Amino acid sequence: MRQWFAQWFVPLVLASFAGAALAESEKPPQAAPCPAALPADTRCLNGRDSAGAGYWIALPAGWKNGVLVLHAHGGPELGEPKLERSAEDLTRWAVVVKAGYAWAGSTYRQGGFAVRAAAEDTERLRRIFIEHVGLPQRTILHGQSWGAGVAAKAAEMFTATSDAKRPYDGVLLTSGVLGGATRSYDFRLDLRVVYQAVCGNHPKPDEPQYPLWQGLPLGAPLTRAELAARVDDCTGIRKKPEERSDEQRRRLETLLKVVRIPESSLLGHLNRATWDFQDIVFKRLDGANPFGNEGAVYSGSADDAALNAKVARYRADPAAVARLAADADLTGQIAVPVLTVHAIHDPVAFVELESAFHETMQSAHGGARLVQVFTSEAEHSYLSDPEYPALLEALMVWLDRGERPSTRSVEQRCLRAEKAFGKGCRFVDYQPAPLESRVTPRRR
Repeated sequence: MRQWFAQWFVPLVLASFAGAALAESEKPPQAAPCPAALPADTRCLNGRDSAGAGYWIALPAGWKNGVLVLHAHGGPELGEPKLERSAEDLTRWAVVVKAGYAWAGSTYRQGGFAVRAAAEDTERLRRIFIEHVGLPQRTILHGQSWGAGVAAKAAEMFTATSDAKRPYDGVLLTSGVLGGATRSYDFRLDLRVVYQAVCGNHPKPDEPQYPLWQGLPLGAPLTRAELAARVDDCTGIRKKPEERSDEQRRRLETLLKVVRIPESSLLGHLNRATWDFQDIVFKRLDGANPFGNEGAVYSGSADDAALNAKVARYRADPAAVARLAADADLTGQIAVPVLTVHAIHDPVAFVELESAFHETMQSAHGGARLVQVFTSEAEHSYLSDPEYPALLEALMVWLDRGERPSTRSVEQRCLRAEKAFGKGCRFVDYQPAPLESRVTPRRR
């Protein structure tokens, strides 16, 4: 009964609030100087919507193709949203405007982990664009990283406009965290418990102790610089390899092998498992625990038995899991074509998350509407300039002509795009392994 309630009733109630939240009248955006990365003849606008989210809009000269790319940014960003964040996104994705597409991106109304709210803010921006800029011939919903989950959620939530037309024609998800919040962050709890077992300084023995699933207690004075210093004390991660002690090398090797993350992303993931977890637990779930590791058997250390005996074990609160799932898990009920791209060696969002998303789409009978392509890169935040126009073009051809993309067809489009946007095509045939092959399984 509880599972049924979480899957159907809670989203229904939240959807009703979403409709109310989008009903406010919206002020027109104002003309603004474009970021320097955009072509000189680009027209830019920015503003703040009725819910408090800032946004930027950019239109190429003439806007000949009539296609709007509606961007959902990654993160989540903690703290108050700033208009500069959207300007940074526009700068990063300047190639979209250079390729002839209009672009619009929201800061979201609030910082922190709130997927449905971010989806509402993204949809509100689409409506602002239509009211004050113009009606696009096509609208492509683009989500990056955590924003890929926001975009997928928006495609699930908003399926028809007042005239019964679909608000989005297609969805492009890049480097996506697409396993749903109740699965995508298991490895970060693993990182916290293994790190504490190995290093014992987060928290330190003389500090107040707390369950690690909290991330950090409210009001705790720990800073990111202080955490980085603790990680360096334990592992020597900020030192050259030859400057690390033997004990630091052993600790670092244990962490990387057991949690299966690259050295370059260790501190970033630990930051997220600290302050993002704090945001989720205290600001979204009233202090309840959505993360568990019962039944997880960790391997890869010099003494796995000793490690497993030492790590802390936690049982997730089913009600907290249900609340988190209602906000941030995906159903796969997306009625339009979805194209995803993921770097095989992505150090932040594991490529195996694509397997989880494929399962989700298949379970909703949406496999025919999903195409997944991969690159040989080891990047997360941005791949290469020619790859994005190629992906957008492939998605548009799918929409307009019914020609389903393939790795080969996207690669060919990318090679043609190199003439305008420089070298960088790295599409490869690839089949990601199940998420459970990368993240230690546990009882649920």
